[in-house]
Amino acid sequence: MLKRSVPLFITFLVGLVLVVSFFIPHAPFGQLGENFAVFFDIIAVFAFVLGGGNLVRIHGEKISKRSAGWGYSVVCMLGFFITLFIGLLKIGNPWGIQGDVTEPGSTFSDIYEFIFQPLSATMFALLAFYMASASYRAFRAKNLEATVLLVAAFIILLGRTFVGAVLTRWLPESLSFLKIPNLANWIMISPSLAGQRAVMIGISLGIISTSLKLILGLERSYLGADHE
Repeated sequence: MLKRSVPLFITFLVGLVLVVSFFIPHAPFGQLGENFAVFFDIIAVFAFVLGGGNLVRIHGEKISKRSAGWGYSVVCMLGFFITLFIGLLKIGNPWGIQGDVTEPGSTFSDIYEFIFQPLSATMFALLAFYMASASYRAFRAKNLEATVLLVAAFIILLGRTFVGAVLTRWLPESLSFLKIPNLANWIMISPSLAGQRAVMIGISLGIISTSLKLILGLERSYLGADHE
């Protein structure tokens, strides 16, 4: 019983204090909110350790069993441990063990700048082809909604190039709102922004409802199965 009651009580207490400290930022609630923020950072450190251990466990099993793609796991493990040891021991740091590993000129900084950043850029560059393929499938005018999406996307694409300005520059000033660049700006400022705000409001309501379920003990999935 205590195995489930104590975590529920801690979750309720911490959630209640954080809510109260947000609306009443005075002593002692304001200070409690700051202290809990420090505790969250400490917990995040342990989460990083658990995440690293889980990474080693998963890829270690793939390497030991010679599962499909185990060569990529070897590369992942080499990159993980080399970066970890260089960062912890500050190997190649011109300022010694007391220096900052993120300072330009350190080996850790060079790994980030010359290996991690190019790999990230390559991954996002490859994602562009998948996005183009998905856009082709999504923008086919199968119905009215897809047709509106296709027309809006086409106007925005033209409005971001010189072609859009050239095609509609003959329009008089009284009809300047029909020029493709102006139409593209209007779509981005009005309908698109309204849709983004609606999505953000929906996400916020979802966060609030989930937080209330956690605080009130209605959501207990983080405790494991009910029969435990």
